[in-house]
Amino acid sequence: MKKILLAINAIDPDKNSLEFACYLGRLTNSGITGIFLENYGDEEILKVKPVFKYTYSEEQENEYTQDQLSRAELIEKNILSYKEASVNRGVNFSFHRDRGVPVQELISESRYADILVVDPATSFNKTFEGTPTDFIKNVLKNTECPAIVAPEGFEAIDEIIFTYDGSASSVFAIKQFTYIFPQLHDKKANVVHINDTGEWNDANRFKLKEHLKNYYYDLNFEVLKGNIYNNLIEYVFKKKNTFLVMGAYGRNSLSRFFKPSKADLIIKTIPQPIFIAHF
Repeated sequence: MKKILLAINAIDPDKNSLEFACYLGRLTNSGITGIFLENYGDEEILKVKPVFKYTYSEEQENEYTQDQLSRAELIEKNILSYKEASVNRGVNFSFHRDRGVPVQELISESRYADILVVDPATSFNKTFEGTPTDFIKNVLKNTECPAIVAPEGFEAIDEIIFTYDGSASSVFAIKQFTYIFPQLHDKKANVVHINDTGEWNDANRFKLKEHLKNYYYDLNFEVLKGNIYNNLIEYVFKKKNTFLVMGAYGRNSLSRFFKPSKADLIIKTIPQPIFIAHF
């Protein structure tokens, strides 16, 4: 992995997602590209020219309202803070300023990245939405690279939890994570299967183990009986310093394990980082 995208509300950036993106950058020796999403209306998407240190609308300065000037200065300040934080954490960085519709801009950017890091509370609505917001739901459903929902707080990664439901989507997510993060192959890896019977399909378990043992030294398989979502939340919530890996978010009808409404509950409840990949 070489390119990490970080979604940033240009007006109200989140420090926790930046901290986690910097951790991933150091871990993988990858650069971070901060995508500063500005959410301009159609009438404001004009050609740009230099104003101050960065670029704004082609309109003359005296045509700007005070609100627009204040907003421009705030964005400039936030970009400077992002640059300083990246330098202080020893991470190579760049940034883009995207002035269109945020979700469209970010999905377009994701096509040319290895991973996308998002804060589940990122919103361009003026009303409180809770987490994940509609913006994040839309991004997770349509992103063209794997995404990571950043945690509120972060100390370390000691354990990886792979969620498995027998579908191609869940196996694809496991493989993507494994390929993207070879630096985590020395961590404890648990493959968790939850169903009504509390039993594994032995053939599938054997094939998955045969594949993963080539990468992980400390590999374990667990099966839990009962409700998928309640049991998973309870299972993960009791652990610390874990990385949860799950399959498609609302894209593939074959993925019974994580339908959007249930995945939203998991994202809202679990304080650990969550890796999501589409099949």
